[in-house]
Amino acid sequence: MTTFIEALSDIFVFIIGLAVLGLIVLFFIDRFQTEDTVRRNYPVIGRMRYILSELGEFFRQYFFAMDREEMPFNRAQRDWVDDASKAKSTNVAFGSTRNLDPVGTPIFVNCPWPTLERDAETSAPLRIGDGAARIPYDAPSVFNISGMSYGALSTPAIRALSHGAAKAECWLNTGEGGLAPYHLEGGCDLVFQIGTAKYGVRDEDGNLSDEKLREIAAHDQVRMFEIKLSQGAKPGKGGILPASKVNKEIAEIRGITQGEASISPNRHIDISSNDELLDQIAHIREVTGKPVGFKTVMGAYGWLETLFEEINRRGPESAPDFITVDGGDGGTGAAPLPLIDNVGLTLREALPMLVDIRDEAGLKDRIRVVASGKLVTPSEVAWALCAGADFVISARGFMFALGCIQAMKCNKNTCPTGITTHDPSLQRGLDPANKAVRVANFVKQMRKEVGVIAHSVGVPSPRGMKRYHVRLVCADGRSRPLDELYPAVGVQPG
Repeated sequence: MTTFIEALSDIFVFIIGLAVLGLIVLFFIDRFQTEDTVRRNYPVIGRMRYILSELGEFFRQYFFAMDREEMPFNRAQRDWVDDASKAKSTNVAFGSTRNLDPVGTPIFVNCPWPTLERDAETSAPLRIGDGAARIPYDAPSVFNISGMSYGALSTPAIRALSHGAAKAECWLNTGEGGLAPYHLEGGCDLVFQIGTAKYGVRDEDGNLSDEKLREIAAHDQVRMFEIKLSQGAKPGKGGILPASKVNKEIAEIRGITQGEASISPNRHIDISSNDELLDQIAHIREVTGKPVGFKTVMGAYGWLETLFEEINRRGPESAPDFITVDGGDGGTGAAPLPLIDNVGLTLREALPMLVDIRDEAGLKDRIRVVASGKLVTPSEVAWALCAGADFVISARGFMFALGCIQAMKCNKNTCPTGITTHDPSLQRGLDPANKAVRVANFVKQMRKEVGVIAHSVGVPSPRGMKRYHVRLVCADGRSRPLDELYPAVGVQPG
């Protein structure tokens, strides 16, 4: 027994000695390096600054931040998505924890005689591409999945989204990374996005290939094509996929070189004017036979007025079948901080502006408007419908439904929930079958609760909501009707 205790004592002393030796080594490394002033002046101890700084975001998230404080999404928003996706009750007690005083807060105006449940209606499918595309699309869901590329997202994440979208009968946008077999696996409706690098539909020189367009369109599940001019995370910049994520399969799907970072141009090199945009839309629609639209972040908007003038000159059949407008306050993509923070209008301002410009041109029934940008709860989706959106899409909301914990590691291939990583050891934690159910639950609960808001303001279905059904808090502390702040074309406020 004494010998055993002496052996443990020797091991303990040895370990302490190694630790002391390690600290001495770190002391000399820190003292004589020249790259970091803090470590040079405070050897070893200075390292704690960076350790604590790295851990700070996690401590704030779990211990110190209030439910409504975090950015880009606070705990209350994430908890609602989590509960909805798990088919748990989303009811809360003891009053709202939301501060209703900040400028821009939406307040829905409840009707003294709300719609009875027996009179409630679901939003009927809305046709896109009628009169222009040979195969128009009757889109069944008012709420759908926004573009997230295979490559940016993992295999199990795309599988879960595909199967979940099929269960919920909503569409799934492929993102600009091409069409993967996992998109098709669930049998859901798909919107094929054409980014500036034209992944999946490019020839050897990177130009748009009609042959590959036809191959994609031959899939009955691919219901529409979307030309991505810009997105919220990267207005004015192309996509970024790190070399560590470009494996053999992704390279083949996109038509790029394996193991090399995939950087898209900051715009389509063959689209530099409204005329060229309309020509490209017409060309893709003719080749595929399916509806074609474009996605953009609004900054300058005079070009839209000119675009609609040109559409009316050519004829309404020349119009894009839909326009997706994204907010300029960042999205799922990795991008430089100045673009995420300060370039492009927020959706709050851009959406009603786009709707008004379209309606002024007399194209309301021809061009559908799709709203995208931090719309993850029923009140946000309901506001977008009031502002004039025909459809609402979300990307990060569905990442939360997949189990995202907002670790902010999307661009590092180290996502702890397996959503944005290609590390097999991290992907194994994401069960596509389980998460597909969560995705479907999220869509169904969203549609249900947006319907609850619609019934509260006195209309039978979500698309019946108008601007006068919501008020926005203004700088003087009073709320004003949205139709007063943004008078709809041809409609008097009130």
